[in-house]
Amino acid sequence: MQQTTATPLDGIRYFTPPDGYVLTGRDGRVSLLWRSNVPVPLLTDDYPRAVAAGSPDYDMVGNGIYQALRLNPDCQYAADFADVLREAYPHIISEIGGQAIMLEAKDVDSPYLDRKITCLRIMALLDRNKPELQREIARSYKEKGSRLDALQSVVASWYGAEKSFKLLHDALPDDALALYEYGEVLYVLGRYQQAAGLWSDALPQLKDDERRAVSGWIADILAGRLPLVPPIDYLSAVAVALEEREYGRHDEAAAILEDVLADAVFGEHFPLQELHYLLGSCYQELGLMEQAAAAFKRS
Repeated sequence: MQQTTATPLDGIRYFTPPDGYVLTGRDGRVSLLWRSNVPVPLLTDDYPRAVAAGSPDYDMVGNGIYQALRLNPDCQYAADFADVLREAYPHIISEIGGQAIMLEAKDVDSPYLDRKITCLRIMALLDRNKPELQREIARSYKEKGSRLDALQSVVASWYGAEKSFKLLHDALPDDALALYEYGEVLYVLGRYQQAAGLWSDALPQLKDDERRAVSGWIADILAGRLPLVPPIDYLSAVAVALEEREYGRHDEAAAILEDVLADAVFGEHFPLQELHYLLGSCYQELGLMEQAAAAFKRS
């Protein structure tokens, strides 16, 4: 069979089913006419067997779709693949839901956080009428984008959060919490006027202490009291500093961290204790013990 052009994925080959292909399984409880022009993602090891048989069986299709969505929930035909899971693979949907519950119930490190994000994104494909899932996806991206051990993908994380919050805002335009959190992400990306607009819309629904804090941020934006560069650039710079430190270039890392910490406006919006500690460790490696002690004291 000739392969159909689709999103390339490691370990996946796409099978073009014959016209009128019907997916069957679960002792006759599944009989699903395959949608025309939609390729079937198969595990590489299953592809030759599907070719030999003329079409893939139930397990091949389920395993291939599940792996394709885990590799890239944004892949071409992802919505079609999710529809097949919903209609024909209740056990896979149960597994996805169980993983989401497990990952939500405990503090996770960055690799587990990646799994959580992927799981939530698949669930959002399976239930496209549940915008609350976008809130959880966005928050998970924000958490990842704020972790020192995941700053190598900081740009993708914050733009992922922005995309999900936009979807949430489109679905729930009057949700005060969504307005507030979406504004935070836009602030990080340097879209200050958009952030101020969202925060202004949220003000009437916020509690008194939240309203005072947000009003202060809006006033700063309107007065032009902003970080010297967008916060996302500072976070990217910290990622470079971590890399320099990893390679033993402590002087370069220290110089970058000093520039980031010198911006008082940025410091007001982001907790910088970990950065002071990193700077102190760089000074320590450079033999600058007095500077190291001062930095550790601020951490």
